[in-house]
Amino acid sequence: MYPRLWRRIKEEIAIWRVGTLPGLIMITLVVITRLIGSMQSLEWLAYDHFLRIRPEEPIDERVLLVGINEDDIRSLQDYPIPDRDLAALLLKLQSYQPKVIGLDIYRDLPVNPGHTELVAALEKFPNLIAIEKVLPEQIAPPAALPPEQLGFADQILDSDGKLRRILLGTPTPEGYKLSLSLRLAKVYLAHKGLKLENGIRDRAAMRFGNTELPRFLPNSGGYVRTDAGGVQILLNFRSGQGRFRIVSLSDITSNNFNPDWIRDRIVIIGMTAPSRRDFMTTAAVPSIKPATGRVYGVEIQAHAVSQIISAVLDSRPLLKTWDEIWEYLWIVAWGCLGIVIAGLTKSPLTNLVVFGLASFSLLAISYLLIIWGWWVPVVPAVIILALNSIELTALYQYDLALRSGIKVRQAIIERTFETIHNGPLQSLAKALKLVRSQDLPTDKLLLELEKEIDKLNHELRGIYEFLQREPLTQDSSLYLGNSLILNLQDPLHEILYQVYSYTLDRDLPYFKTIRVKVRTFEPVDEQRLNIEHKRGICRFLEEALCNVGKHATGVTRLEVSCSSSEGWYTLSVVDDGLGINSPKEGRGTQQFRNLARQLKGKFRRVNLSPRGSLCELSWPIAKFWRR
Repeated sequence: MYPRLWRRIKEEIAIWRVGTLPGLIMITLVVITRLIGSMQSLEWLAYDHFLRIRPEEPIDERVLLVGINEDDIRSLQDYPIPDRDLAALLLKLQSYQPKVIGLDIYRDLPVNPGHTELVAALEKFPNLIAIEKVLPEQIAPPAALPPEQLGFADQILDSDGKLRRILLGTPTPEGYKLSLSLRLAKVYLAHKGLKLENGIRDRAAMRFGNTELPRFLPNSGGYVRTDAGGVQILLNFRSGQGRFRIVSLSDITSNNFNPDWIRDRIVIIGMTAPSRRDFMTTAAVPSIKPATGRVYGVEIQAHAVSQIISAVLDSRPLLKTWDEIWEYLWIVAWGCLGIVIAGLTKSPLTNLVVFGLASFSLLAISYLLIIWGWWVPVVPAVIILALNSIELTALYQYDLALRSGIKVRQAIIERTFETIHNGPLQSLAKALKLVRSQDLPTDKLLLELEKEIDKLNHELRGIYEFLQREPLTQDSSLYLGNSLILNLQDPLHEILYQVYSYTLDRDLPYFKTIRVKVRTFEPVDEQRLNIEHKRGICRFLEEALCNVGKHATGVTRLEVSCSSSEGWYTLSVVDDGLGINSPKEGRGTQQFRNLARQLKGKFRRVNLSPRGSLCELSWPIAKFWRR
């Protein structure tokens, strides 16, 4: 059992070695391709798509947007919005007691009339945050506000021009500054008893209470060697169509709104007029129609502040990424799964089905993870899964065909040798025996040799014609010589009788001394026997009989039987001749031991006392066949 098991293990190792090394090379190439950043754009696309197809979230009622649209500009008949109108808007909003107001409109220069009124309004309210620009070109904030009421509005776009992360804080020549969204969240959360602090796990990160904002790093997620200066986080856009409640300037001035929309809320004032071009490009959320991929800057600020306060107060997931080692282990794991799929699936169709299921599972897992706040590498995992599971299948199929061809060739060689060994070689052996004989006169010896050579030539030609008849891989016949071809589809006991009859008719010296012949061939249950098994059993009988004819000196009795007993079939050949007593196993003996292993049976050849020999092959009946 153990040799067979070890042989099977070695065969499996040889098969798997075909795809494992190329598969590992493909994994290495994909990892290197990702390391140099060639997959970055594809990973961004997958990331944006997953964010866009998330389940729709309800609007965040803690945030109200006051959007100054095209109708507002036409009604004012002036742009930029005059300071007087802006001051009036601030005064009216403040009358409804919002927690904090963010002014996402630059006011570095006076826009008269009404500049004095605006300055007075700015100085009057400590819960007002205005914007400035700090990177790379600066735009000054309103001069009337202290630093704690200022936040920058700078956004960092990726190389494809899309927004996926926000800058919360950055050092500047004037000191460390915070973004508008962080300032708004800080004021709002301060009313909840939560203050802005350094992170615990990452001291460079920011934290409100127990909620630490995961800091963006140069190689976070699908990014490769990206500028992560300052404190940045991935922007977890609020999903769905109606993300925030938006009112226009005219709605406020005409009282066309619910005061509860403002009371204790975060109010952000900004431009929602397409002509002002205050928008960002993103593919992560449904965009402004008809301008695809664009979200107004004021709404970006709303997404950013909503992300922070929702994470702190509602435990809404923040977008996080794994450490690089875990990301690459994830990619390698899917690549190894591709190798396994290619190795286990035996047909291209099965491979495609299994690959489809594996790919669906990968995408589903990645989608669920991003809903739960984890961005994992999807594109490299899908690519390596496809390469290894589909491309390696072709390699395995080629190797299988190659091995099959070698196996077929070996079978042809073995079968041809068997046919020659039991036919022409026996004639050649007889001719050599004549040559060694000293009893025959020269003229008679030459005559006998001529007859044997003619017989040998006839047998070789018969074998050649048989081999030319049809491919041996499709052959279900057994060639015995003298153009006698048996159909192995016939019942085994009938074929064995024909082999028995033909072999005993051969001109072998000790067949002539046999006086008693006993034969018994019972019907055999062939449920577990294939054509090769039947061929081997017939060759066994032929070889055993030939050995009697060649070596059983003084044989007078021959018993041949194929019968069943106690769950076994036994094919035995017993003679009473002297035979050859040699401890060395010939090729025939080795061949029949191998046949016995294939049949899960037994083979033995023993000398009997005081004379004679037994050659026996046994195999289990179908219902007793060992599994």
